[in-house]
Amino acid sequence: MEVKMNTLTPELFLDLYTSVGWEPPTLEQVKEALKNTMAAFTAYENNNAVGMVRLIGDGGMSFYIKDFAVIPSFQSQGVGSILIENVEKYIREKIDSDWAVSLELISTKEAVGFYKKKGFEERPCEWDGPGMFKMIR
Repeated sequence: MEVKMNTLTPELFLDLYTSVGWEPPTLEQVKEALKNTMAAFTAYENNNAVGMVRLIGDGGMSFYIKDFAVIPSFQSQGVGSILIENVEKYIREKIDSDWAVSLELISTKEAVGFYKKKGFEERPCEWDGPGMFKMIR
């Protein structure tokens, strides 16, 4: 398994995104999103892309995991763990050693257990309210 940074093309993004059953955005939306992405990580097995994660954020206090997908035939085989490790390593290399930053995401219901194993906490929790979002069309 090899993880490469910033090799994600819009077409590859859409292939991985739809492999998990998500309704795809338009190609133009993906192009714009990738252009404004802080870092994108793609996992390859035998030169075939099997997973991706896109990182967005301000680079100082907040980082956000977006569009995390592993094709179904490679799920539960460590691909997601390798991608998370690469994201966390990237963040640690980008920030001052005395900084504490927030790494956030919105999980699918099926992935909550995976993220908990990786140290993420559910919201609401003792010190924070629920995650929220608003879809704008």
